[in-house]
Formats: sequence, C-alpha cells, structure tokens
Amino acid sequence: MKTSTLELASLTNLLADLSGSEQQFLSGKRDRGADLESGVRIFLEFLRGFEFFASMDRPCVTVFGSARFAPGHRYYEMARHLGSELVKSGYAVMTGGGPGIMEAANRGAKEAGGLSLGCNIILPMEQHANPYLDRFIELDHFFVRKVMLVKYSRAFVVMPGGFGTLDEAFEVLTLIQCHKLQGFPIVAMGSEFWEHMREFVRGALVNEKTISPGDLELLHVTDSTEDAVHYIHAGVARMASSPAGID
Repeated sequence: MKTSTLELASLTNLLADLSGSEQQFLSGKRDRGADLESGVRIFLEFLRGFEFFASMDRPCVTVFGSARFAPGHRYYEMARHLGSELVKSGYAVMTGGGPGIMEAANRGAKEAGGLSLGCNIILPMEQHANPYLDRFIELDHFFVRKVMLVKYSRAFVVMPGGFGTLDEAFEVLTLIQCHKLQGFPIVAMGSEFWEHMREFVRGALVNEKTISPGDLELLHVTDSTEDAVHYIHAGVARMASSPAGID
C-alpha cells in the first residue's frame, strides 16, 4: 500500500515539531489520540538517532558529567585530557553535547584530531551545543537521548555531575548489573567526588542487602586518565574476545 503525500507531510511535521513533546507526553493522562501522536513522535525521534549513528566507523566511549564546570576547573581539565587520550587510543568520544564536562571531553577529542560527537537535549535553559562537536543531534526526549548515549558506546566514563549525571550513571550500572550490557567497562573519574556516593552505597545499599558487595566492583574509580583508558581498552578487548563478542 502506497503512502499518500498527505500522510508523508503529516509525519514530516511531527518530526520537525518535537520541541516540548516530552513535557506534553509526561503531563498526565490524556486521550488516546494525543498519546498515539506522542508515540509516533517518540518513534520518529528514535529513527533520527539510528540514522545519525548508522555511519559511525569506530568504537565510541560516552562521557557523562556536569554542564556547570567552566574551563580551568580541575574536573573540566581532567575531562579534556581524557577526551584527548581516548581518541589517541582509537575511540570516538560522545557526550550529551552541552557545556561543562561535555564540552571538555569533546574539546579534548577535537584538539587531538579525533571524532567528537554529541547528543544534545533541547532545554529552555542551560543546554546548548558546544563548539567542539564534529557532528551532533538534538533530541527532545531525555529517555531517547539516554538510549542513544548507551546503544552506540562500548564503554562509559562518569565525571562529577548533578542529578542528570547520577541518573545516567545508575542507569548504565543497572543495565550492567542486570546483564543487559554484558561486561561493558564503566569508569568514575574524580575519586574525591565519588567517595561520598560510595560511602552511601556501602553504608546503605550493601548493608541493607539491596545490592551485592560485588556490585561495587562494577564501577572503576580513578583520577588517572591513563588508567581510565587502559581499563576501558582492556574491557573492550575482553568483550571482543568473548563468545558473544560485540558488533
């Protein structure tokens, strides 16, 4: 059955007008027609992401972190050095595409001559695409963005950040813990920052047996970019040599 010109135009309009669609989708119970329209918008946004990343020709590492650290801050410079070291080891660097830690990792990758990618989120404040991206896509739905940041990466680095960074970190850890991601390496950089969280995890989650003691080992904590890249490289190589392998 052929798709009519009117139907194609309607789909194009839905795809072009994504701003604010996640807010509408999460606004509460609505009529079935409104939810169906949201479902189509979400589907189309996924398709945009799949198309965007289809031509990626090298393994990718996603770096998560706060949008609020300025150039010169120790965490900004750590992420910048990390981005440089990752591309020197043959990886593309992907971030949420915004300022702060995201900008720093993309900047390091760009300065080292590597591939710098961004999955930017459309927000009324704070978020804008940083100037160190070779290619980036803008998305409206946080959950679609997280899927893209995870699906197309073989390893993850979590730098200091806020609620969004914690959300991303715990989502990846949950996927690894539940074997949805099989053995993917995840590194936390900034040991002083993350020790507060690790104390809570040990003192509450492990003590109350809501996680196993071995789950603490899922996250490799370091302040050394060289150690982080070595850990990632070893983990990616281990996955490649496993019976399942990685594509």
